[in-house]
Amino acid sequence: MTKDVAVCGYRSFASQAVAEKQESNSSSGKGDIEVELLNPFRLHLLESGPSTHLHTNKDELMKMFRDMTTLRRMELKADQLFKSQQIRGFCHLYDGQEAIPSGMEAALTYEDCVVTAYRDHGIFLGRGGTVFETFSELMGRRTGCALGKGGSMHLYKKENNYYGGWGIVGTSGPLGTGLAHGLKYMKKPNVTVAIYGDGAANQGQLYEAQNMAALWKLPVIYLVENNHYGMGTAEWRASKQTTFFDRLHYIPGIKVDGMDAFSVKAAVQYAKEHCLAGKGPIVIECDTYRYHGHSMSDPGSTYRSRDEIQTFRQERDPIERVSKIINKEGIASADDLKKLAKDIKRDVEEQAAKARDAPQPEDDELFSHIYRLDTGLVTYGCDRRQKVQLA
Repeated sequence: MTKDVAVCGYRSFASQAVAEKQESNSSSGKGDIEVELLNPFRLHLLESGPSTHLHTNKDELMKMFRDMTTLRRMELKADQLFKSQQIRGFCHLYDGQEAIPSGMEAALTYEDCVVTAYRDHGIFLGRGGTVFETFSELMGRRTGCALGKGGSMHLYKKENNYYGGWGIVGTSGPLGTGLAHGLKYMKKPNVTVAIYGDGAANQGQLYEAQNMAALWKLPVIYLVENNHYGMGTAEWRASKQTTFFDRLHYIPGIKVDGMDAFSVKAAVQYAKEHCLAGKGPIVIECDTYRYHGHSMSDPGSTYRSRDEIQTFRQERDPIERVSKIINKEGIASADDLKKLAKDIKRDVEEQAAKARDAPQPEDDELFSHIYRLDTGLVTYGCDRRQKVQLA
């Protein structure tokens, strides 16, 4: 063991708490370890951008490694559970994109709001969700974050201002704009991050929401997870303009290496300061890549080559990026990290088994939390003359 780091004292997402996150963020950016970003930022309507030199410390580095490795192992286990028919319905895996929630959450607090699309497992963990809650929801158990009734696309954690994954393409933009409006209305010193993919970036409702956000100077960060394939369609086949950070001439933007947690952290820190200074919305485009197909029904190899996937794994893997910094700084050896990864894998397996044995919702839960016509609700027309009884 090098430099007295207790890598054996593994703390998973399951043991995170709001106080721990706030304590971690209070020391964010501090430390004697300087990290130079590998790829430069591209800017739109900005005279200057985030710093390309960040300072970190061993605690933050080890947390990033643990969190990203936990997410990676959880998604690989979810793949196995789906193929054995223990997970039903839709399932959109997040492996490959781990740097985004890891870097983003290093720059936010749980007082900030986050809403995303249906590839939401990683964002849920970053917001303080647990592996057990995730597997419970995926397998339809009462111990899931949506009581087993939401599934893969609908993970929520309202107490940490995570307003869920949404299955309708493009929905997170307008919802995030509304959340940002609420923050400004209540004069809270926080921001909303509205996350969507490149496949949703051509949605009309997104542009309407961005127009309102710019008019009212709302504190919203539109974060595009550009993994280059909207379902099975390459971005260049679906979009005349294949960049997303520079689409609007009235909203500034930044293009970021979305496979580098520190690049994401620097961009989100900058964007949050931009919003809280009253400058209105900003767009962050994270250049990233998903290792699995669009969903579990998509093998992911019919519209892209295996060589392409392997190249991303070998040259831009987000966990490997952090591992190299840890090794270089002498915080932990390669053997230390392998042992930690093995401990994490074992913990994920245990959480999956625990979730599998959890109870399913009772029959009466089928009719709870849904809209019903026999509620006695009364509505009126705009002139309040015509009463309509819903029955």
